[in-house]
Amino acid sequence: MFDYVGRFPIPTDLLPQRLRSLLEPVGTDPLQRVEVSSFTETERSESNRETVHMLMAVVPDDGNAIPVLHSQGVVAHGVPTLSEKGSVKDFTPNMSGYDYIVASWGSSLFFTYTLAEKVWMALGLTPRCIGNEHQRLVYDDLSLPEFGVAEGEVSLQYHFKPSRDVNWFMSNEYLRKYLWLRGGRGVRHFFYQATLADSPQLRKLMNGERFHSLGEPGSWLDGDLRETENGLLLQVWATVVAVSCNLCPQQTADGLTWPGVAGKVTHASANDIMRNDTTVYLDDRFLERYEQNSLYGSTPVDAHGGWYCSPSYLGQWSFTGCRRIGRNLIEVDLRDLYKGVPERETLHAHVHALDPAIVKQCDLTEEHIVSKVDRFLTQMLSLGENLSRLGTALGIEKPAVELLGFSREEVAADGWLHYPQVAKLAQFAPLDMTQQAFLARCKSIHEIWQKLPDGFLKQLLEAMGVPRKLIATLGKLKLLQCLLNILIRFDENCEASDALKSKDEPEGWNAKNSDIAMLFVTYDLRIADAHDAVSKIERLQDQDFDTATLHQGYGRALDFVLDGVIDAFTAINSPLGRILARA
Repeated sequence: MFDYVGRFPIPTDLLPQRLRSLLEPVGTDPLQRVEVSSFTETERSESNRETVHMLMAVVPDDGNAIPVLHSQGVVAHGVPTLSEKGSVKDFTPNMSGYDYIVASWGSSLFFTYTLAEKVWMALGLTPRCIGNEHQRLVYDDLSLPEFGVAEGEVSLQYHFKPSRDVNWFMSNEYLRKYLWLRGGRGVRHFFYQATLADSPQLRKLMNGERFHSLGEPGSWLDGDLRETENGLLLQVWATVVAVSCNLCPQQTADGLTWPGVAGKVTHASANDIMRNDTTVYLDDRFLERYEQNSLYGSTPVDAHGGWYCSPSYLGQWSFTGCRRIGRNLIEVDLRDLYKGVPERETLHAHVHALDPAIVKQCDLTEEHIVSKVDRFLTQMLSLGENLSRLGTALGIEKPAVELLGFSREEVAADGWLHYPQVAKLAQFAPLDMTQQAFLARCKSIHEIWQKLPDGFLKQLLEAMGVPRKLIATLGKLKLLQCLLNILIRFDENCEASDALKSKDEPEGWNAKNSDIAMLFVTYDLRIADAHDAVSKIERLQDQDFDTATLHQGYGRALDFVLDGVIDAFTAINSPLGRILARA
């Protein structure tokens, strides 16, 4: 490709970086973001403003010389004059007769930008607008999905200076795909202006004159260097080939080497049913990408005696057979990492593949976060049902689903599909979890059972003989503690539910009960923030948790809290369940 930087009349080391970036060709790195349009005026100093007006055209890659393009900084300027009917029936905005990547229109005051219709239609992109007063357009490829394929500011106003800069960037991979489809090259036409510091090299170039022309008529470069009171003013109009008509190197999952699998793996070999070495173990960080984006399906499913977390995308593709094992491992058949998923998803899984030697060091029987959350949900279902039955025995009717919002029938039929708060609680929980992530998870735990109505608990306690005035100001935790104290005493005496209704104040109903201490700890952690988190977390030490291990991360602390909360609700459900069973 033509060396525009080397052929520029000014020495390379004296060129401003912004100008160099406009002259340099774009490589084939698929991750590179390519600037395809800009309207910027940047103050470099009080008396020096760096101005760039740039557009990119699609010029056929037919072996002919690159034409010299002309523009006014935008594809179209002003509006056609209103005259006779059909006077502009062939109105086709263009850049010197060529198509463009970003459609831009401007007047002397207003300027508007959007991705060219041909570009987003050819690539199947979907736009979304972000921001309020300062809006940006972002184009995504939702078929994969790939986000931020192209993006830039929507508009600006110009009154002596622009209200804001406009920069449009596009994925190199998608830009080259479009140019390849069109058989064209990405050609930049730009205007650049800035004041350069006076130097002997520039003075030598000017040959003692106050004005020096750059380039030749009809060439790719036109401009001048002139003396001003602030320095040497450089103005450049240039047409340069920035993007060749070549695709980026294709990402492929063929030829990957997987830990524990002999040889390089291709799609064909992965599907070979005669293979024996097909089990692959992934770090469950593999799931984080999918769990953090609502477009993906990542809800855990209880099937075939295990928990499966197989990410999917809007019915377009899905992993299968991703089975949780151990605390932070996923066991999956190699075939399921290739079959029915895009190449980039297989490559993503490959990043998280673990060596069998590492897997051997892990306890494959250790409980994972999904199993813990399932045990927690089981206690929530039992609590709602038990309290509803207790209410019925005391003459207080309240369906179980209205107490905590969970239905055992719905869980049996659809799993966690309709309970996103449960699935969120069961998301990737690494051992090196941050403090803020740990506190957020504690808040989620608390909010799930916090739905239990205070008024309902007070009615139950009042029906069991507790004076209403003594519990009028108590919160949910204290009310549950009072209920537990009464239930324990009645269960110890082998009472049935019909014995609970009483007008006599029960003995020891307001005593502290260590069986649900973890609920109080979780409450404190829920309201902790960056300022008092340390003092709140020290409450875990009161429950015999070794806080010295927290420097390694808060994953074990989350395990400890979840186990403690589950035990607390088990302490309530167990005596209550036995009492109700005696009815």
